[in-house]
Amino acid sequence: MTNDLALLALRPAVDTEPTTTNAAEAFQNQTLRPILKLHNELFLSLFRSYLVRRKQAPDGRFSRITPPEQEAYIEHTLRTDQKFRNLLIGTVIGQFTSTELADFLADEAELTRRTLNMISQRLIDQNV
Repeated sequence: MTNDLALLALRPAVDTEPTTTNAAEAFQNQTLRPILKLHNELFLSLFRSYLVRRKQAPDGRFSRITPPEQEAYIEHTLRTDQKFRNLLIGTVIGQFTSTELADFLADEAELTRRTLNMISQRLIDQNV
């Protein structure tokens, strides 16, 4: 329990509209958004490292394609590269409290989809 409190204390506050629509949206706003904000630089670094390993950066193909093509590349990568997807999801799951982990596992497919969508949007918005 002490570890759970320490994890919660690390997270930044994220202002979101109160929601009562469904449990997945509440989990997204209360748990996923603060974790993604806390580790924003880590996700950017992981993606930059991914580009280097794929010989797409810093002077590779990725830097020369248009922003819409970069967006498509990011989305395609997160959809198809299972190893990279698992790394990103594992990074997020590693920040869950024991209760949050149980909630995540109860609706894993939906929450994984939401997590990857939010990570994708962060990478796109910040011009990796």
